[in-house]
Amino acid sequence: MVELTGSYAFNAPQELVWEMLLECDVLARIMPGCEKLERTGENAFEGRLNIRIGPVQGVFQGTVELSDLRPSHGYHILVNGRGPAGIVRGEGDLQLAPTETGTDLSYQGSGQVSGRIASVGQRLMDSSAKAIVSQSLQNLEKQIQARLRPEEVVGGETAVAPPAPPSQTEFILGVSKEMAADLVSDPRQRQLLGGLALLLVLVGLLNWFANLVARRVVKLLQEE
Repeated sequence: MVELTGSYAFNAPQELVWEMLLECDVLARIMPGCEKLERTGENAFEGRLNIRIGPVQGVFQGTVELSDLRPSHGYHILVNGRGPAGIVRGEGDLQLAPTETGTDLSYQGSGQVSGRIASVGQRLMDSSAKAIVSQSLQNLEKQIQARLRPEEVVGGETAVAPPAPPSQTEFILGVSKEMAADLVSDPRQRQLLGGLALLLVLVGLLNWFANLVARRVVKLLQEE
């Protein structure tokens, strides 16, 4: 079981954030590993996600359904995915609220996985889920800012230049960042990291001292 909760502040009007959260092309560009996303109904989508979590990489065919839509304020989302690496099912709620500088998006949800992908361990699974959400929201911000400030193109016309979706490398770095943050938040892990850091410092000092002695010996031999 993976639990997710958090928020993100967008520097954009609430109506625009809501509008882009329902656009199929925008959603396809913000999710790491998304190869295809097509609308199959008024509030239903079907897509393909290719993503690596630890040693397990797989292609997932899945569906996304939106319900309980409250225009400009939020909706309930249900995700189902299936592939050779396992089965993924998740659902949650998304809320939008105006702020002095733009729009606040808050979310909460949970997910379940089974199959080979479940073998990577809870910590890696949690970190991967957080990285997917974090990178998706960051890229949505980029998409929104591109919509607010279209770039000039040849011919005197203006057009939105959509940023590219996160690459696999960016996703892996995001997972590593989330894992590091989780480790630092755990007192026992902080002690372990502190001990490792001290060990690395000692190893570095010993290596420096050994090199210094070696250079001194070489110098004395050359003088003789």
